[in-house]
Amino acid sequence: MLADAALAVMWLGLTCYALFGGADFGAGVWDLLAGGAERGRPRRELIEHSIGPVWEANHVWLIFVVVMLWSAFSPVFAAVMSTLYIPLTLAALGIIARGAAFACRKASTELWQQRLFGACFALSSLLTPFFLGTVAGGVASGRVPPGLAAGDVITGWLNPTSLLGGVLAVVTCAHLAAVYLCADADREGRPELAAAFARDAVLSLAAGVVALAGIAVLHADAPALFHGLTHRALPLVILSAVAGLAGLGLLVRRRFVAARGAAALAVAAILWTWGAAQYPAMLVGGTTVPQSASNASVPAAVLVSLGVGALLLVPSLWLLYATFQRGSAGQPPSR
Repeated sequence: MLADAALAVMWLGLTCYALFGGADFGAGVWDLLAGGAERGRPRRELIEHSIGPVWEANHVWLIFVVVMLWSAFSPVFAAVMSTLYIPLTLAALGIIARGAAFACRKASTELWQQRLFGACFALSSLLTPFFLGTVAGGVASGRVPPGLAAGDVITGWLNPTSLLGGVLAVVTCAHLAAVYLCADADREGRPELAAAFARDAVLSLAAGVVALAGIAVLHADAPALFHGLTHRALPLVILSAVAGLAGLGLLVRRRFVAARGAAALAVAAILWTWGAAQYPAMLVGGTTVPQSASNASVPAAVLVSLGVGALLLVPSLWLLYATFQRGSAGQPPSR
């Protein structure tokens, strides 16, 4: 039970990273697609204003997940890190390059410098979630066997399920960011930008089309995952679809804050769908939760430490997000 509790807490952290860090990456994707220097300036200014105060905090969730995996499920940590070290290294480099470019663009005064750092920021925002999605696809399709570097370091992440996971990660991040930015634009009194990002959010729901096409890919390439998605995890699949459609309706009605909640629920349901479809396997075809869990004293100590740390971390993050979600002076808050 301690191992299951640790897994649930880790998955909650992964969900938070997808909802907050994913929206961060998606904002960079829209920065890339904003247009030329002048035409895209209003969008880029809003993106910079929205993510500027919180973008560094979002990676706390990724660190949390990695530490939880290493502490509570060390055999799985070793297998994933040694087999999928190429996409993980590329994702880490993308996170570093993205952060450095975002900070340098802010401090640059020359247009060519802003374009250079802006391109680095935007491309890193696109490629990082893609590589993270390929890692998820490699694990979900059973290409990470137990043991150190026991899997193929190339086909472990270059395969149909991983490529599908990468594309889904990018499109999902873009959709989240567009929905979140609608509320930010509305709060700042920029209805034209809110309408533009609402259109982007609708277009990015092409993720649903990709997901439908991906069913055939999973059936052929990851049959165990496909079976779990169409049986045990089917209610969560339906929940994700319903939440996505509800978010569309709320965007049309300009209920942007409520649309945020619907979009977040849809994305969270996708992640928990994967978990429910694969459980109790940590590594498909090889390792279950009880087999990979550390000695009972380890998850117990980790969970106690997390409880103590959460007393400081959760209120701090809540204050950070709440402070920057208030309307500007003279502007009413978003609905």
